[in-house]
Amino acid sequence: MENQRAPHGADSEVGRLRTVMLHRPGPELKRLTPRNNDKLLFDGIPWVGRAQDEHDAFAQALRDRDVEVLYLVELLTETLQSETAREHAITGAMSSLHLGDTLRGYLTSALHDQSPEELASFLTAGVRNDEVRGGHGLVTSLLHSDDFLIDPLPNLLFTRDSSVWVRDRVAITSLAMPARERETQLTELIYTEHPRFAGTPTLHGWQREHVEGGDVLLLAPGVIAVGVGERTTPAGAERLARQVFAAGLAETVLAVPIAQERATMHLDTVCTMVDVDKIVMYPNIADNLQAYAVTCRERTGDGDADLVLEVARAEPFLVAAAKAMSIDTLHQIDTGLDPVTAEREQWDDGNNTLALSPRVAVAYERNIETNSRLEEAGIEVVAIAGSELGSGRGGPRCMSCPVSRESLATG
Repeated sequence: MENQRAPHGADSEVGRLRTVMLHRPGPELKRLTPRNNDKLLFDGIPWVGRAQDEHDAFAQALRDRDVEVLYLVELLTETLQSETAREHAITGAMSSLHLGDTLRGYLTSALHDQSPEELASFLTAGVRNDEVRGGHGLVTSLLHSDDFLIDPLPNLLFTRDSSVWVRDRVAITSLAMPARERETQLTELIYTEHPRFAGTPTLHGWQREHVEGGDVLLLAPGVIAVGVGERTTPAGAERLARQVFAAGLAETVLAVPIAQERATMHLDTVCTMVDVDKIVMYPNIADNLQAYAVTCRERTGDGDADLVLEVARAEPFLVAAAKAMSIDTLHQIDTGLDPVTAEREQWDDGNNTLALSPRVAVAYERNIETNSRLEEAGIEVVAIAGSELGSGRGGPRCMSCPVSRESLATG
């Protein structure tokens, strides 16, 4: 089986999808309450059983198209069989300053006693104060019984954000919101310690400037768009550009400013690629979306900080993208037939599609108008249910990290 696997990596959004990493909703979602869901970045309290059913149907739809499905927690559990990985994972979880020395010492010892399966569960579903049977000290006495000592990670569902494959390298991202900081530490462990990914070269890292995977679109081989807004900072976009230029992974990076608000938290909430020259886009911002084309002018040393970057003046996004992609036109498919419908379906992740190959995309079934527009444009829509999955504001693209796509590069 090993030699039948497609090589890891991706150079586009639409090359045939061969392998994807998902996270099946689990006990971490049962930790959400009306008092903590805002802090944990969910707009509601999902019905976990239904969310699991919807996710299972999503995964099966991928398998039906011959896509290999990997599950993040299964990979993490296998990774935690390594003592090095266990040590890194526990140290990361215990780094919070709110624990105090007494509680940190107790929890560190207790976590080391767990099996890989149990440790993976505690790291993802969290640990509440009333679930600790020892280590009593000032911190445990003063915290409420339902306060979390290790926060749950309900946003693990959105595997797109914590890592991005750029050709044969994986970028470990840096998540901006405190509720998600530990996600990339666990993702990094998988890519650096799991046998399947042994020797995989990495980019960026969770300690670096903020870049989230939902803001990174591989428009074409050598052309990367990076949204800059609520989650990805200007400095994060520049750092990623420097790294991909230094590694020879791209010729152009388009920095795309987007509104810093919940409805447009990532670039992929307003546009996604569905063909080599077609993009589905939220029409209410399409006319105003701009892009700064960044290229590498020269290298003055060995590191990525020694690159001299050239930043072009802002142009309309579709114009700048077509130029960088060396095509005449990047065709826009509008979502919705009127402003109100478009706004509703954009909020329900109508633009957040996952391409399985050119002209085939997974989308939420509830976005009827958007899906009709896709089909009219020659795109086959694989419709899935998402009434509960969408409560964290994410669609099929958000919920999937492509680990392997067939290359669109020629030659």
